Amino acid sequence: MTTSSQAGAEAPAAGRRVTPTGRLVLPADADRADWLTARRGGLGSSDMAAILGISAYGNALSVYHDKTGGLPLEGDDSEPALWGRLLEETVAREWARRNRSVVQRVGLIANIERPWQMCTLDRRVLRCPISATTRERCALEVKCRSAFKAGQWRTGCPDDVLAQVLHQEDVAGYAHVHVAALIGGNDYRQFTVYRAEHEQLLDDLRATGARAWQQIVDRRPPVLPDSADPEVLLDLYEQLHPARAGDVFIDRDGDAQDALADYLDAGNDERMARARKTAAKAKLVGALGAADTAYLGGHIAYSYDETSREYCDVARLREEHPAAYAACVEDRPGRRITIPKPVREAHQV
Repeated sequence: MTTSSQAGAEAPAAGRRVTPTGRLVLPADADRADWLTARRGGLGSSDMAAILGISAYGNALSVYHDKTGGLPLEGDDSEPALWGRLLEETVAREWARRNRSVVQRVGLIANIERPWQMCTLDRRVLRCPISATTRERCALEVKCRSAFKAGQWRTGCPDDVLAQVLHQEDVAGYAHVHVAALIGGNDYRQFTVYRAEHEQLLDDLRATGARAWQQIVDRRPPVLPDSADPEVLLDLYEQLHPARAGDVFIDRDGDAQDALADYLDAGNDERMARARKTAAKAKLVGALGAADTAYLGGHIAYSYDETSREYCDVARLREEHPAAYAACVEDRPGRRITIPKPVREAHQV
């Protein structure tokens, strides 16, 4: 038996207790802009994964700037996020059908005792399949992930999903939460995360979240570890400063000076590695003579294969087919680090 928000009961009003320890902040049908604004009033389950450094979409610093208003008030409009939202209802209904259950949309909720703890439950489960006699209330978390992530789901939920689900259990006061995952669009899997099996981790999550929220309240940006994903950081900095102008002065013994030296060293290493690779390639091709395949110990060691790639003469396309050029070629502005020649030469001395 499957339902969505129409579960035969009137939709709860904001402020009302909707789970053992959670009150409703916004209903599921609230305007998305209102939801994005309201979620800045606390830490959600995806925020916890970012704070822990196990999210591919953010870190503790991005959460801080989001909650303090430094980032644009907008959701993730990427293709994966879009399809995840579109498929959520389908996956939830399929979970309910397979488990002969009833699910219902809820909305954004907050813990009654710790209002900074928030989460948006994908679905509230009104008829739990593992407690049919007591009809214990619980929730369902829906995930749609790429086929490239299938290995992470081999024995259970990945770390980021586990952290999210445990946070939801702590907010809502549930003893367990079900997880339905659709991987690669056609590989369905389901799991159950029990609170009792992760009590120590849950306590650690709560303590970590409390510290992070206090930093947000005190306007103290977190200091990230050196292991923080640089790609996530670069994306954050672009969002924080979409337009740049002016000058800053860095210290000779500061972090920026060290980073400048590392950047120059890495560039030199990269050039040397390319040179070594080209020299090795010349020796490999020379050893082939007129052949195209080399054997070592009865097995193929390497081959010199013909390849091709498409090339577009953009200047000619613009001149001879301006309409096609306008339709197919787009300018994607970006930035790069430019280091003056005297600085580069001084570093090499």
